[in-house]
Amino acid sequence: MVLIQGDFIAPRFDLATEILIVRFENGIVIGEPKMIIIERSSDETLCQMVVEENITNMICGGIEEVHFNFLIWKKVTVMDAVIGSWRTAVEKAVAGSLQQGEILKSESNKPLTL
Repeated sequence: MVLIQGDFIAPRFDLATEILIVRFENGIVIGEPKMIIIERSSDETLCQMVVEENITNMICGGIEEVHFNFLIWKKVTVMDAVIGSWRTAVEKAVAGSLQQGEILKSESNKPLTL
């Protein structure tokens, strides 16, 4: 799950209204990525969505400690403090090379290679 805002990772978990869900295993994307737009930002809605969608990994910008701890308790790997292009973040996550707190260069003219 990636919380996005336009072409970038959303700066805050509790303000995200665009969610991208990409299923992958062993560096290979499974099925089509799913984009979800929620009407208004809600940290409770996002936490519920994580549980309902069986999310195991999440990429976001800033996240409050209470939500971070909830997601860790639910066995979700949270890659927070990631800044930059969501496309680059997804590619690096699928490849297994995304680091927590990483600042990514934007390559908005490059197509997503999933």
